[in-house]
Amino acid sequence: MVLFSLACWLLRDHLSGSLAGLAVVWSFNLTVTLNFIVLSTSELENKGVSLERILEYAALPPEAPPRADADDALAPDWPARGAVDFVNVSLRYRPGLPLALNGLTCSIGAGEHVGIVGRTGAGKSTIAAALFRLVEIESGTVRIDGVDLRTLGLHAVRGRALAIIPQEPVLFRGAVRRSLDPLAQHSDEALWGVLETVDMARTVRGLEGELGAESDESGSNFSVGERQLLCFARAMLRAPRLLVLDEATASVDHLADERIQRAIRGAMRSTTLLTVAHRLHTVMDYDRILVLSDGKCAEIGAPHALLQEPASSLSELVDLIGGEVGLKLRDIARRSASTAGAKQE
Repeated sequence: MVLFSLACWLLRDHLSGSLAGLAVVWSFNLTVTLNFIVLSTSELENKGVSLERILEYAALPPEAPPRADADDALAPDWPARGAVDFVNVSLRYRPGLPLALNGLTCSIGAGEHVGIVGRTGAGKSTIAAALFRLVEIESGTVRIDGVDLRTLGLHAVRGRALAIIPQEPVLFRGAVRRSLDPLAQHSDEALWGVLETVDMARTVRGLEGELGAESDESGSNFSVGERQLLCFARAMLRAPRLLVLDEATASVDHLADERIQRAIRGAMRSTTLLTVAHRLHTVMDYDRILVLSDGKCAEIGAPHALLQEPASSLSELVDLIGGEVGLKLRDIARRSASTAGAKQE
C-alpha cells in the first residue's frame, strides 16, 4: 500500500481519475493502519507493565499461615491480661533498608495506658506493624501474656489478641450494622450500647433505617470524626485485652478527639492501650509514656516524672512546643499524677 501510494504520487501528472481516486482511498486506509499500530504498541506496553507487576507480586514471600500448632496450646481466654513485652526487637521493612526498630526493649503491664511518642521516623507506627506481624521482626521477641507471637498463626494474633484503630478509618459498604459487627456475632442491644458509649447513638438514630442505614463506600457519608468513632465502637464491641491506636485522632477535630479520649478513659480503663500519639495532649494523662528515638526506647515512665527531668526526651519535646501549650501539657501531667496518687491512697 505504501509503495503504491508513493508510485501514484511520483506519477501524479500521468494518472487517470480512477487511479487517483484509488490512491486517495488507500491514503486514508494508511492513516487508519498507522493509528492501529500506535494503539497496539501502547496497549502492548501497558500489558507488559501489568505482567511485570504480576510477576513481582507472585515472587513476594507469603505471610505466615493463619493457624499454627501452638494455637491449640493457648488458653481459651488468651490473652487474659494483655501484658506486652518487647525484648531486643529489631525490624526492617525490607532487605537493604535501615532498621526501623533497633533493639527495642520495654515491658507494658496489663491494663496500662501507654502513649508512644517521638520524632518522625522514630519507629512509632512500626511497633503496631510488629505486633500485628504486618512485617516480621528480624530478631528479638514480642510476647503477649508470655506467649511469643512468632509461634502463633496470624488468625490467633490478629483475631484474638489485638484490635487496632488506624489513622484512616475503615467502614464497609452496606448497613451500619455490618460496619460495627461484620460477622454478625452481637445483638442490636450490644450495638446500641457501644454507640452510646462513643456518643454516636443519636447520630445513627437520626439516619433512615438506623442500624440498617446504608453506609457509602469507605463511609463517605459520615465525617472523618464520626467514622473514627464508629471504628472505635467496633473495637469496643470485640472487648479486646490489647488495643492499638495508630494516630487515630490525627485527622479529626478537637471535639471528636475529646469524645474518643472520653470513651477511652471510661470504657477502656481495664484494657491495655498503646496509643501512637500525634498530639501530645492526648497521652499526657496516660499511665506511662514511651519515647522512641531511632527505633530504640529513649525513655519510658510516668509523664509527670519524666517532665521533672529537664534533660529527658519528653521534656525536650514539650519545650519544643513551648508557650501556653507547653505549660498546659505540663499541667495535664501534674494533675494526672495527683489523681493517680490520690487513688492509690
